[in-house]
Amino acid sequence: MSLFVCSINSGSNGNCYYIGNDTEAVLIDAGITCRETVKRMRKVNLSMDKVKAIFISHEHGDHIRGLEVISNTFNIPVYITARTLQHSRLQLNKELTRSFTAYQPVHIGALAVHAFPKLHDAADPHSFIIEGNETRIGVFTDIGTPCTNVIDHFSQCHAAFLEANYDDDMLDKGRYPYHLKRRIRGDEGHLSNKQALDLFTAYRPAHMSHVFLSHLSKDNNCPKLAHELFVEHAGNTHIVVASRFQETPVYEISSRKAAPAKSLSIYAPAATSRQISLF
Repeated sequence: MSLFVCSINSGSNGNCYYIGNDTEAVLIDAGITCRETVKRMRKVNLSMDKVKAIFISHEHGDHIRGLEVISNTFNIPVYITARTLQHSRLQLNKELTRSFTAYQPVHIGALAVHAFPKLHDAADPHSFIIEGNETRIGVFTDIGTPCTNVIDHFSQCHAAFLEANYDDDMLDKGRYPYHLKRRIRGDEGHLSNKQALDLFTAYRPAHMSHVFLSHLSKDNNCPKLAHELFVEHAGNTHIVVASRFQETPVYEISSRKAAPAKSLSIYAPAATSRQISLF
């Protein structure tokens, strides 16, 4: 029993993640333009026709930039908390706007989306687990500290998008002003490579087949560095870096037996991967 997952884009320039089964899917965040989202999905044979809902984690621009146009163009409901909507200043179609409550699953066809609060410098930030076909996929980005909620939900997943935003040395020596470095490192900022690795090594369940390193900083991290750090401790878990420049291939995640990885490349370029048609 499987779910299909793809990072459409991951980084401070925009975040969007696809999780679905054979008949329906959800997007977690919509941080790149509608045109670019559709273009990238088509490159890996994903159809917007299967997207039945968009869930928004928080109001920062790199998570909502394409939301209004995508929702209106494809008539897709948006699940967003009242406080996040208020702080986003989005003008969403009221008929397509829904709310969600932490710890109360939202059912989208055969998928169940579980939201839970996290620590981040936003009005009402949440992370998500998407469950279907006996498989659980987590989206854990924009997290200042791995709180109990994050730990408990991470330890349930068969695959996870896990933030590895910055390398400590690169941030220390980088060009960012002190106040921004402090914000990134703060309890409501972002996870470093080391924090993400500590979470992974301490709480990774035996059935976790894939981890997608996500939301890497352009200036304060290196995909090769992050990938090598995790691979050393990965065991049977396949490590993929979710790019800020292109989509990943579509990966099939199974609760019973891990599906073969579609690419072993650090950057997992779609052009060289065997893709799964979901039309």
